[in-house]
Amino acid sequence: MPVSRIDTSRDDTRVATLANGVRIVTIRMPHVHTASIGVFVRSGSAHESRLDNGISHFVEHMVFKGTLMRDARRINLDAERLGAEVNAHTDKDHTGYTMHGRPGDLPQLVDMLADLVRHPTFPAEELERERQVLLHECTEDEDDPLSTAFKLFDKACWGTHALAQSVIGPRRNIERFTRDALVDYLRRQYTGANVVVGAAGDIDVPAFEAAVTAAFGSMPAGSENLVAAPVYAGGVATKRLSGSSQAHLVLGFPLPGLSAGCPAGVLAAAVFGEGMSSPLMDRIREQRGLAYYTACSADVLDIAGQFVVEASTAPEQLDELLAETLKLLKTQAQRVEAEDLERAKAQLEVRRLRSHERPYRRLEDAVLDLYAIGRVRDSAEWCSTIAAVPAETVRAAFERLLAAGPTIALAGELPRAAGERVRTILASS
Repeated sequence: MPVSRIDTSRDDTRVATLANGVRIVTIRMPHVHTASIGVFVRSGSAHESRLDNGISHFVEHMVFKGTLMRDARRINLDAERLGAEVNAHTDKDHTGYTMHGRPGDLPQLVDMLADLVRHPTFPAEELERERQVLLHECTEDEDDPLSTAFKLFDKACWGTHALAQSVIGPRRNIERFTRDALVDYLRRQYTGANVVVGAAGDIDVPAFEAAVTAAFGSMPAGSENLVAAPVYAGGVATKRLSGSSQAHLVLGFPLPGLSAGCPAGVLAAAVFGEGMSSPLMDRIREQRGLAYYTACSADVLDIAGQFVVEASTAPEQLDELLAETLKLLKTQAQRVEAEDLERAKAQLEVRRLRSHERPYRRLEDAVLDLYAIGRVRDSAEWCSTIAAVPAETVRAAFERLLAAGPTIALAGELPRAAGERVRTILASS
């Protein structure tokens, strides 16, 4: 099956599509002496039903336990004999399988990754062992107060929408997933319409495309794994955890998804909490000593995003920390200082350029662009878009955040009636 369509072709980046929908991304970086290759599947916890929650992560673990061609040891040995590293991750919006090796070995690396995602056997004895590994991982996650706070935050933000689900899933699901369930999920989700195979580095583009075509050209086309955007809920959620000496706060608001093409929320987060000189760090840590660490970020997926403030503090300082943070947000909704906007734009530009000096990060950003907007943006376009956002647009973004109402999650060592205290602060702020 030859490449059926060339969607993008620039000096360094090319996107081609096979007849079954599999997209091939190649990013030429001749100055890099290694190559990163990835198989990305538009399948994560946001694509799962409540009863299936956690299955994407389970599948990702199990594909390394044996295929039609290789047992678990051979999977690692074949990669390591080439000096290559092999890894994988699952997120809410996608699953990625990656290898890093020599550019000349790309055809073999493609073959190995194709074997993993197309021909796993899910051996029964390995499944039971890996189930125990995942249950241990689940226990660690449950014991982590900051992770607990983020899970509470997601649920309060998105309610019953699948975006609220954790990647690892609930313990009860991990305990009951069967081999047949994993096989069926892989068959339904891992289809050409949802797969992007990419490589970045000093690569031979025609040879890579030929290898991908041979390995993935017969994959069933399927249909896109699309999810409707969630409706923001908001609210307050708390959970006391023994063994923690701090209170962990996650506070946030909804943002448009990546597909909306609206960078104001990303810039607002950088203005508010990027770096030691930001209003958040300067006021909360340097002037008031309310937390050792606090930060603000924009977590933007294809269908929705979140403006997120996180902080850890002593339980007796929690009320003051929350009140001061809300006050700072209101100040930004009234006026964004020119020097803060200049700083934030420069920080975002440098962060983007640094990340795109790393082949794998550049590749993953390209893939997420393809899923969200159907094309790959280069760094110059992204940076110029950020640079063009005026202060008034950022100020208005803060105003919209506050109008939507906050989501607040607390976990760890909490003061008595923590939820009611939060609601009282919100009512008086």
